[in-house]
Amino acid sequence: MTSNPYPVGLRLDGRRVVVVGGGAVATRRVPALLDAGADVLLVAPELTPALRARVDAGRLHWVPRRFLPEDLDGAWLVQVAIDDPIAAASVSAVAAERRIFCVRADDRTAATAWTPAVTRHGPVTVAVLGGGDPRRAMTVRDAIRDLLAVRLAADGTAPTQNRPAAATGTTTATGLPGATGVPAVTGRVAGRVALVGAGPGDPELITVRGWRLLTEADVVVADRLVPGLLLDELRPDVELVDASKIPYGPSRAQEEINQILVDRALAGAVVVRLKGGDPYVFGRGGEELLACAEAGVPVTVVPGVTSSIAAPAAAGIPVTHRGVAHEFTVVSGHLAPDSPASLVRWDALAGLRGTLVILMGLKNLAAITATLIAHGRSPETPAAVVQEGTTGAQRVLRSTLGAVAADAQAADVRPPAVVVLGDVVSALDG
Repeated sequence: MTSNPYPVGLRLDGRRVVVVGGGAVATRRVPALLDAGADVLLVAPELTPALRARVDAGRLHWVPRRFLPEDLDGAWLVQVAIDDPIAAASVSAVAAERRIFCVRADDRTAATAWTPAVTRHGPVTVAVLGGGDPRRAMTVRDAIRDLLAVRLAADGTAPTQNRPAAATGTTTATGLPGATGVPAVTGRVAGRVALVGAGPGDPELITVRGWRLLTEADVVVADRLVPGLLLDELRPDVELVDASKIPYGPSRAQEEINQILVDRALAGAVVVRLKGGDPYVFGRGGEELLACAEAGVPVTVVPGVTSSIAAPAAAGIPVTHRGVAHEFTVVSGHLAPDSPASLVRWDALAGLRGTLVILMGLKNLAAITATLIAHGRSPETPAAVVQEGTTGAQRVLRSTLGAVAADAQAADVRPPAVVVLGDVVSALDG
């Protein structure tokens, strides 16, 4: 291909886009299509857990089989996200016959459209084409992102210039437990792991340091709650491991995740364990750090914005407010109050006057609210449920402690959702 590509921004809102393939490449590309409002049809015999979660949430349509020509009926764009060159060529041939632009993950030279390296700053989207060289495009994209961060920062300061190397703050195996978090300024070293909090859902809420580590990663091990648009910005050669833990569904055992982190790092890779929210807030980050430390793998921990505070804030609910609540408690609701494995003192929580924030509590919400009421919390206590807080799909349900479980079920509220109980729910009303 000798001619230069013609840059264009596709307005895909409500328009059919077909994605062929349900693996790691599709996991990276689908979030940007959904963010553009596309009507996505996914054609693949099997899906990654992260993609399956989007199907279950009604975000896209899935046809569980191999591609057929009629799948392109009504399509405006097709993305071929498979590594079988013969199968990919057959899809692009059908697309060419129908004059539908086709992106191919297996062969850029055979594609009629390219996916650029993208960076986003609020309403500003910058797409870079590097003449067919993904690394060149990523390098230019990263430089532009840094420039935008400097020019658009509220305080006018440069967030990425004149800073220590990304490995600053590395925790080594010999540093546990006493030296955890002790800074050790180093350059880029082979074989290390970073536990990075990706924030509550909005891709712009990852920290600057967390994003910088993502740009250095050779391997990214991601949870399903990770903002999908962050995956779309990874280098094409990055190995993406879907470690999704779908609630009450398919999941990788934690031991398997630990082993992936250790094995990749010991093989010399820079590994980012990308987790929704904060790695240490019900994120099992501590277990992963200990596993790496036992194997002698250096670990960097990058805190993230936790949904326990961010989701209520996005819904207009402060977890504390002067004269209303001087305390807030964050608790996991993934186990029922009567479960022998539960470590939560629900009876004690019922006696608190402040705010109670419950994560992973939808399944057991009826039992949780009944237990709190039985131990003295008023059923008229204001309550709210924030589904997918800080994202474009955010939903907020307001109710009372006595009715919130039934109301959430009637409204078909789904995970991830944060439950907030306390007078702060209505503190900013009016």
